[in-house]
Amino acid sequence: MEYQFFDDAFTADIGFKATGDTAEDMITAAANATMKVMVDNPEDIAGVVTKRIQLEASSLELALFDLLGELIFYKDAEELLLRVEHVTLSRQGDRVVLTADAVGEEINRQKHRLVVDVKAVTLHCFKVEETPHGCYATVVLDI
Repeated sequence: MEYQFFDDAFTADIGFKATGDTAEDMITAAANATMKVMVDNPEDIAGVVTKRIQLEASSLELALFDLLGELIFYKDAEELLLRVEHVTLSRQGDRVVLTADAVGEEINRQKHRLVVDVKAVTLHCFKVEETPHGCYATVVLDI
């Protein structure tokens, strides 16, 4: 599982491509990339708080979109930085159910080197692709 940032692709945005052998791995990579945009040292985010984020969406693409939006919401509303450690996907009829186990802590400006303030996930260029060789997502964040 990995992610790669785009250079010079956007002016007030930052984009990345997240990959994984499975959709769950790709989602975890996208969550990690989102946190890396916000915090220079996401590995220093301690697991003081645990959160289980569960959501339903009409597609895998929208489930990823909503999860990344939740991470931004927690950062803004509760000043909580969260690292996604485990993702589970299931289907309920025509709905995708995503469960993410995340750990984190409140923002500590002496400990966490904040980089940019991510405002939202955008639908611009947003795409998820599942292939026999893995799962890929293209994400653009409004900063």
